[in-house]
Amino acid sequence: MAVAISEKLMATSSTKPVMVKEVWAGNLEFELRQIRQAIPYYPVVTIDTEFPGTIYKADRDKISNNPSYNYAFMKANVDELNIIQLGLTVSDEYGNLPDFGSACSYIWEFNFCDFDIDQDPHDPDSIELLKRQGIDFRRNKEEGVDSMEFSRLLFEYEIVSENLSLAWLTFHGAYDFGFLVKILSGGQELPSELDCFIEELECYLGDWVYDTKVVSKSYNLYGGLEKMAKELGVERIAGRSHQAGSDSLLTMQTFMRLQEHYSSDDISDLNEFGLLLYGLEVPNVSEFRRFDGVLPSPYHTETIDLCPVQINYNWGELGQAHFKEHFGDGVYQQQRRSSLWWSASFVLGSSWDTKVGGQDLCCFDCGGFGFNLMDQLSKIIAG
Repeated sequence: MAVAISEKLMATSSTKPVMVKEVWAGNLEFELRQIRQAIPYYPVVTIDTEFPGTIYKADRDKISNNPSYNYAFMKANVDELNIIQLGLTVSDEYGNLPDFGSACSYIWEFNFCDFDIDQDPHDPDSIELLKRQGIDFRRNKEEGVDSMEFSRLLFEYEIVSENLSLAWLTFHGAYDFGFLVKILSGGQELPSELDCFIEELECYLGDWVYDTKVVSKSYNLYGGLEKMAKELGVERIAGRSHQAGSDSLLTMQTFMRLQEHYSSDDISDLNEFGLLLYGLEVPNVSEFRRFDGVLPSPYHTETIDLCPVQINYNWGELGQAHFKEHFGDGVYQQQRRSSLWWSASFVLGSSWDTKVGGQDLCCFDCGGFGFNLMDQLSKIIAG
């Protein structure tokens, strides 16, 4: 029987039509069993997510060269938002897809019930775009997959397992892997520090985690997924853009074409790109664990006591003016839902080291990061 299954799985033809398998609560277990059956023969897993936009907006001028700044915004959004869809394509190293002995090849699109369009935070423009692309938010809420059940079954069926040697692909994938880590951790907030996030990602998925947008830069290819696919002659053959299943397939095919055109290496040999996500590219993430005020002139350090919060704050000349105006350079912060721990930030190029109740929290260069804000900090201090 094992031989027959293997032959069926490996009988994939690149000329077969591709069907996007819609996954809801009712067929979740069956489809995950199918995926588990396939991945020993199709060990390249490509994901894409759809989520309700971003509610905390980063300064585009800082995005390209400040990984910790980018991570701070990604974390803030992922912590606050709920996933809508996750697309999943499994393939072999040549881009072939499983067909299970049928006339079609298959990819998957998981529709989640977590997001409530009437109550949950979201970017209205993003929601309208997803509606135009065919996402039915009412059906998702009524029939969708609970992300915690999805997480449980991923582990139960060992789709996420240290016993499997899988490669994981995405395109511009910080948010994709951010939401996946959130799901796999049982809905917990992402780690406070970038290097801890990368370590957690590696713990769940291993070393072979690749962002096609990062890989493409080494070949001087830039732009979004649609633009890059077009430049490489890759056509969308199933579904529509901004649908997670279709985008995961296009990402996989774009990656494979990129390798075909520019490199003779197989995926497992792309060590230099492993665990590098676009915007979060830190060659040695341990260097970013702490920013303890070692900043170039004209930066200097002061300690501000705001019982029960103590902030060791390092700011530049421009930041000093805002500090005086906005209670410490506009001390913006996000109240953590589960405890008194909170992450603060300072506008205009600051780094910080925060303590609550004498406990050391995180420290990073947060540039212009800031959200939600003075009133929340005031409540903490007053409380």
